[in-house]
Amino acid sequence: MTTELPTPSTDRPAPGQLTFRAPRRGKAPTHLADHDLAGRKDWARELGIPAFRADQVSRHYFERLVTDAEQMTDLPKAGRGELVDGLLPRLLTPVRTLSADDGATLKQVHRLHDGAMVESVLMRYPGRVTMCISSQAGCGMNCPFCATGQAGLTRNLSTAEIVEQVVAAARALRHGDLRGGAEESDEGGGDVQEALRVSNVVFMGMGEALANYKASLGAVHRLVEAAPEGLGMSARGITMSTVGLVPGIDRLAGEGIPMTLALSLHAPDDELRDELVPINTRWKVDEALDAARRYFEATGRRVSIEYALIRDINDQAWRADLLGDKLTPAAVVGCMSTPSRSTRRPGAGGPPRAGGSSSSSSSVCWPTASPRRCGTPAARTSTAPAASSPPRSDAGVILGENDDEGVDRCRRTWPTRARPSCAAWWSARRRSSRSSTTC
Repeated sequence: MTTELPTPSTDRPAPGQLTFRAPRRGKAPTHLADHDLAGRKDWARELGIPAFRADQVSRHYFERLVTDAEQMTDLPKAGRGELVDGLLPRLLTPVRTLSADDGATLKQVHRLHDGAMVESVLMRYPGRVTMCISSQAGCGMNCPFCATGQAGLTRNLSTAEIVEQVVAAARALRHGDLRGGAEESDEGGGDVQEALRVSNVVFMGMGEALANYKASLGAVHRLVEAAPEGLGMSARGITMSTVGLVPGIDRLAGEGIPMTLALSLHAPDDELRDELVPINTRWKVDEALDAARRYFEATGRRVSIEYALIRDINDQAWRADLLGDKLTPAAVVGCMSTPSRSTRRPGAGGPPRAGGSSSSSSSVCWPTASPRRCGTPAARTSTAPAASSPPRSDAGVILGENDDEGVDRCRRTWPTRARPSCAAWWSARRRSSRSSTTC
């Protein structure tokens, strides 16, 4: 059976245009999963339903994964259907399902109540089942390599619409729709229950979750809270992905939920990232990485850096070097001087590393929650500001003594590179060199 897809309701955004405020559309029907347990009871009373019925329906929805009123035999038969329809309105209608990996991966397209479309993906791996979910219909971040971003932002999803993607996937696992499960667990000696539950959830589907902060955080609470309030997942099994909304990252760090943060970087220099990830025009690479570092310090949870290699766009060797430099922790408990490998391979593209001989040394720095610069003991404890502000290049990058020579060397070796890019590269190399002194 073929279902006609709705006409897109938003215009394609102009290049670089960011959309933070979702277009006004009809709100999704209020659902039991939009509230915590206390809120459900209050909502039930407003609907003229005894509060304890909300608890009963919660157990069916989050524990038994049931939405069919006929299976809820502990509810009174008279009016059972109306009661369940009121608390559990239909939020997602499956439109299309694609199978891959011999049935171990299922990608679904869902239609929402207003015709908007969202996607989710259910994936089985050895020892775990991961669910990739959407937080918005469309996306306002407008990354040019992303089909969702190019389509524009249709609307934010409600908390329940986000949660229902996971509950529907868990229901599919119970029904055996995903290849594997109990029989594979028996063969491998695994846990049958683990094979039949969603163990990991990643906010890496459609939308920027931190741009729909309230609903996304509400969904996280429903996922981690114990039944009947939620699904009872481990917070450590949840990953929140972001293009780098710095205020959202800092706000999330203060929530006290030990989930993993994933930062979609895709370029280590501002010149390219301004084009690939337009949010970089608001918060630059270093600001996003600093926020990610603060998240690690606040939560103790690792931060994943996402980098999609795009041929001839962001896959140059010098950008790999710059990425490595920026990800070397500035906060250290101790540094160990180690010989580095040759920092410029024959024929490698992009600017050479500063001091690019194979006999140079680098520092291995171990992160702590207290940022300290690697260097001499005096350098690690000094917080005195520089005596004067150094000059800036035409690219707005801080330059210092002998920087012009470094930039000129870059341009002589790679004449197609513009001066601002070479200046940015050389400045990054200088900062890295200053922070990599042997302890």
